[in-house]
Amino acid sequence: MRLFILGATGPSGIELVRRAFQVHPDCEVVVYARSPNKLPDDIQKNPSVTIVKGNLDELDKVDQALEGVDAVLSALGPIPGQVGTNPIATFYGHLIDLLYKHNIKRFIPMSTASFPAPEDKRNWKFSLIVGMVHTFMKDMYNEVVEIGNVVTTKGADLDYTIVRVAVLTNADSDAVAAGYIGDPRVGLMLARKAYAAFCIDELEKRRWVKKAPAISNV
Repeated sequence: MRLFILGATGPSGIELVRRAFQVHPDCEVVVYARSPNKLPDDIQKNPSVTIVKGNLDELDKVDQALEGVDAVLSALGPIPGQVGTNPIATFYGHLIDLLYKHNIKRFIPMSTASFPAPEDKRNWKFSLIVGMVHTFMKDMYNEVVEIGNVVTTKGADLDYTIVRVAVLTNADSDAVAAGYIGDPRVGLMLARKAYAAFCIDELEKRRWVKKAPAISNV
């Protein structure tokens, strides 16, 4: 299995790469990153990791890096201050074209509760958080919503799973609950290790294809 991972220099992306090798020791990982020097030594020195340095607008590099890839996972998240530009959503639109070109069906991007799922129910805690993001970080809110729209419309023929994360922590736990907003099992906190465990597990189990589960600590 050959995986293409975005956002791998961030704490959640690092956990994704590590979990991939923990579960699939024989896999290959392509890391596409703007600043590969931020990767920890265990990833940089792993012979099964191919590191491609590039920005989101260097689509020729992305195109080449996708050769032979079986699935794409992304831990990219909105960047404060980029009002009205939606850089990740824009990139995903181009990426989806490339996924179709390379016949790559599986795509697992990160999202948040700001992008609603039809199965969600009212929950005052999540409503409060989403409301605060909408009020005080509207650019980030809009980016998350647009990411979800792009993946579910332009990427409608992909086997996508939009993983909606809660408040991310560095807790040492990979236990995860998955459901929808309003499900009493789904809370507000999520260890990054649990996020990574869910994504790598979902690659094969495919329980949430074309869905947007919300995940949290157990």
